[in-house]
Amino acid sequence: MRITLFQVDAFATRVFQGNPAAVCPLDEWLEDELLQKIAEENNLSETAFFVVTEQQISLRWFTPEAEVDLCGHATLAAAHVLYQHLDYAEPEVKFQTRSGELLVAKNETGYVMDFPATVPQLIAPPAALLAGLDGIVPKAVLAAFDYVVVLESEQAVRDLKPKFAEWLTLDLRGVVVTAKGDEADFVSRSFFPKLKVNEDPVTGSAHCELTPYWAKQLNKSALQAKQVSARTGLIGCQQWQDRVRLTGNAVDYLVGEINLDWNDK
Repeated sequence: MRITLFQVDAFATRVFQGNPAAVCPLDEWLEDELLQKIAEENNLSETAFFVVTEQQISLRWFTPEAEVDLCGHATLAAAHVLYQHLDYAEPEVKFQTRSGELLVAKNETGYVMDFPATVPQLIAPPAALLAGLDGIVPKAVLAAFDYVVVLESEQAVRDLKPKFAEWLTLDLRGVVVTAKGDEADFVSRSFFPKLKVNEDPVTGSAHCELTPYWAKQLNKSALQAKQVSARTGLIGCQQWQDRVRLTGNAVDYLVGEINLDWNDK
């Protein structure tokens, strides 16, 4: 068996920016163990697998460590592969996922993703979370599917050097650190050491929890976000009732083939 692999830089307008994701279209679902091995071999923050039938398009995401419930940049990358390489002609892709139906539309400037919003709630921070901040005192700590740590400034977000070992015991998916931006409305960085992704370059799903927070803080529904990892990425964010619309672009890095024609002899 051979599987086509597309590597796409999501939330990017040229290669070496944004967040790379592997995308593997499948004729039918393989065993979960094999999907996990492929994701581990790819060694990217996410590998997306999808199966197209007459009824629906099913989409799943795997880090090198585990399957996850939601991934924004790999969803964008999967839509890009459908439109650019597989002659998908509908105005909107409807992905069926573990997080429900996710919608991606193509427009003249890129792709618009429609995701469920998740409103983070203020909490008393766990000791391990604070230990990982290495002495940095947050303005606020909230929790959604990640811990959301609000810092004083964009520079504080850029300068942060987490102690990842301290965050391996946290119960949530990861830690997203954010602040009001100097030029963008807000900035962030995302850390997922439990998933063997110490820092994710540009995290679409994190903006499902960041957008509701900053929309309320800044009293505006349309925001420009920048993830200030080494690769950087720009995300347009819009709060719409209980949904978040994320806008970004994607570019191809490579097209290859996974060889599963092994034998055990």
